[in-house]
Amino acid sequence: MKDAQPKSIYLKDYKRPDFLIEKTELHFTLDPSETLVQSRLEIRRNPEANTPAASLVLHGQELELISLSIDGHALSSAGYDVGPEALTISTVPDEFVFEAVVKINPEGNTSLEGLYKSRTMYCTQCEAEGFRKITYYLDRPDVMSEFLTTIEASESDFPVLLSNGNLIASGEADSGKHFATWHDPFKKPAYLFALVAGTLDYVEDTFTTQSGRDITLRIFVESKDIDKCDHAMRSLKNAMRWDEEVYGLEYDLDIFMIVAVDDFNMGAMENKGLNIFNTSCVLAKPETTTDAGFQRVESVVAHEYFHNWSGNRVTCRDWFQLSLKEGFTVFRDSQFSADMNSQTVKRVEDVSVLRTLQFAEDGGPMAHPVRPPSFIEISNFYTLTVYEKGSEVVGMIHTLLGAENFRTGSDLYFSRHDGEAATIEDFVAAMEEASGRDLAQFTRWYSQAGTPRVVASDTYNEDSGTYTLTLAQSCPTTPEAKAEEKLPFHIPIAMGLLGDAGNLPIQLQGQPADPDTDDNTNIVLELTEPEQTFVFEGVTEKPTPVLLRGFSAPVKLHYDYSREQLTAIMSRDSDGFSRWDACQKLAVAVLEDVMQAYRGDQAYRVDPLLVAAYRAILIDTSLDKAMVALMLQLPTEAYLSEIATEIDVEAIHFARQYVRKHLAAALSAQLEAVYQASNEVVPFSVSASAIASRSLKNTVLSYLICTDTDENLQLAQQQLANATNMTDELSGLTAIINSELATDAQRKTALDEFYQRWSAEALVVNQWLVAQANVAREGGLERVMDLIQHEAFDIKNPNKVRSVIGAFCSGNPVNFHRQDGAGYEFLADQILVLNKLNPQIASRLLTPLTKWRKYDKGRQTLMCNALQRVLAEPALSKDVYEVVSKSLKD
Repeated sequence: MKDAQPKSIYLKDYKRPDFLIEKTELHFTLDPSETLVQSRLEIRRNPEANTPAASLVLHGQELELISLSIDGHALSSAGYDVGPEALTISTVPDEFVFEAVVKINPEGNTSLEGLYKSRTMYCTQCEAEGFRKITYYLDRPDVMSEFLTTIEASESDFPVLLSNGNLIASGEADSGKHFATWHDPFKKPAYLFALVAGTLDYVEDTFTTQSGRDITLRIFVESKDIDKCDHAMRSLKNAMRWDEEVYGLEYDLDIFMIVAVDDFNMGAMENKGLNIFNTSCVLAKPETTTDAGFQRVESVVAHEYFHNWSGNRVTCRDWFQLSLKEGFTVFRDSQFSADMNSQTVKRVEDVSVLRTLQFAEDGGPMAHPVRPPSFIEISNFYTLTVYEKGSEVVGMIHTLLGAENFRTGSDLYFSRHDGEAATIEDFVAAMEEASGRDLAQFTRWYSQAGTPRVVASDTYNEDSGTYTLTLAQSCPTTPEAKAEEKLPFHIPIAMGLLGDAGNLPIQLQGQPADPDTDDNTNIVLELTEPEQTFVFEGVTEKPTPVLLRGFSAPVKLHYDYSREQLTAIMSRDSDGFSRWDACQKLAVAVLEDVMQAYRGDQAYRVDPLLVAAYRAILIDTSLDKAMVALMLQLPTEAYLSEIATEIDVEAIHFARQYVRKHLAAALSAQLEAVYQASNEVVPFSVSASAIASRSLKNTVLSYLICTDTDENLQLAQQQLANATNMTDELSGLTAIINSELATDAQRKTALDEFYQRWSAEALVVNQWLVAQANVAREGGLERVMDLIQHEAFDIKNPNKVRSVIGAFCSGNPVNFHRQDGAGYEFLADQILVLNKLNPQIASRLLTPLTKWRKYDKGRQTLMCNALQRVLAEPALSKDVYEVVSKSLKD
């Protein structure tokens, strides 16, 4: 790559396609190493491109061209040029039929893009640019075509043949083969193409739409997994009904199919009518799946189904618009999950990911706007910024417009652009037209990178009963712009005022009271200037401001709260998110006390306010158990690292462990009481209340195991032995292997017995691997190096890689960031192996090294050395090159 560095692609250079493909006919003759793909494309010049003499340039990679013809006339090699990434024909008519036959090697395709083999089945992954590894094509999202696909394969080896759309023909073929022909009547870009062939069983159900159409629903899995599909099927039907009720959107084909695949780079893919899922996102049953796993299945099934409209019927014009479909759909699936479970818990979970991981992305070398201005490899931009921050941006539009206007805007967007490849401007324009609001300034959220900072200050005038709040915004430097170049964002700040007895009525000076609201204790301020002042009247006592309720904007907000104010918000505010957030802020302050003492070799002290606050939470039986569990969880080491100016690995780890032990000892009686009350034997359920009860029980167990008592180790051992569901069983195992009281023999016995019990269940084994990779005791790197030699590990399987290498490097900082740099060298070694096998996975694993600037000088040097070693690899993929080169850029 040093001799031929990959080039950046820029949004500003977008041009309409020179050609359009009206119809696409594909014929696959499947063979592991020599699959033949015959294509017939009805192509015409695009009149809107205004390029009448343009050559035909079709994308293609790793294809062996067998034959080529235009309008039935074979082309000689002199009539075209084949390069490593494209086929060029210099002279073509304005309208013509292009036909080609190519040979591909699915079994040798370890990148898991295009057509490849996963275990015994063929499957595809074409987003973003995988279709060009299948045949020559205009592989760009603004070229939409009607697809007719025929698959031919050995009937005994591949009895199930699936593709997009509706099945229109099937039957016997020559030499023991059979075929199936699928027609998708809705035009789509090539990235939504899908093919699956294998020995699969399925579960079937039906769904009747609001207009009375009966839709066949099928989930295809390997026969051993047929008993793990019920939850996904329920989730799918719930999502279909919800989308009709909340967005008025109905499914359009006669059949909807999901296929579970063990080797998959992503979570799932929304291919039209044939969703291909990572097994971890579709298979679930109580014995093998944790509550988090059940919720993930529900969320991902809904997400991919919702894409049928927000992504498929209306797709994105180019890959710079990726958040148009992903951010919008993440927002929709978050709404769905909140409605199915607990709105507050869902909000806390989403914000935790955003503030820990996406904010870190905003502060790193790969920082980019929600709509990036350029990229080298689009696969690197399936990021938390595009997905999670993109969702937050849509959520802010929902907040500013209100639910009714947002729904009107959504209806207008879908009706206006149905069957088209749209842009973010199209989405915003529909929202503006529906609401009458001007969102021009708001669109800076799409074009400016970074996490805005908001600083709040206030005064209270007792004589006039007025409360004055001043908000000032700024945004730090990011790769695309200096801080002084950032224009003010349009930031909705939901807030309330808290008094001694609870929330106070709130009235903004100069603004009439809203007669249509039932809640006069909440208001949304719109911060649009670098600094603004808001005056509230009729305030009868000095209030505590409760700012950013519901996390109404993805910003870092600072207000100089006292610890007493935080405990007041924790106990009295009406907004569940704000109560949790105040608890986190109080815990951060206490942890920083201990970190400061650790650095200064001083006596450690845990503020009694935190102990008292946790005790109050534990003994208040009126609180929702899910919220209690969330409030009891100390800020993670990852979050403490994100908010630190310089990450002190050892101090953060020590402080968190010290405070946990102190709380466990001080609250042992209350913790034990809550554990016993939650440890009742009841029939398993994935209801919100049942999940909340297990969450609280296992959160409490994680504290109890910190105490120096054999009884609590025995408690974990009993839970592991007697568990009737994977949530409790894995929590028991995790407690034992992290216990300081457990002997090496006890830990080994627990791990070995768990593995022997579940070795045939790949997803359970993945959790077993994660649990070990995350153990923070000394020797973590050596344990992980042993794990990659274990029979359960396979570096070609993305789930295994994420479970060991990814979990260790991202989730075990005290061992990964060893002062000798051995963790960095380990990761570099794995990146270089994966670079040749699966560049997408390799580039995503690099994230921990990209944050080198936040560490001490010694670690900075060692991390940069590891990055330089990767960069020196002669055959570096575009995926890895982009991340490494940007990470090292001054």
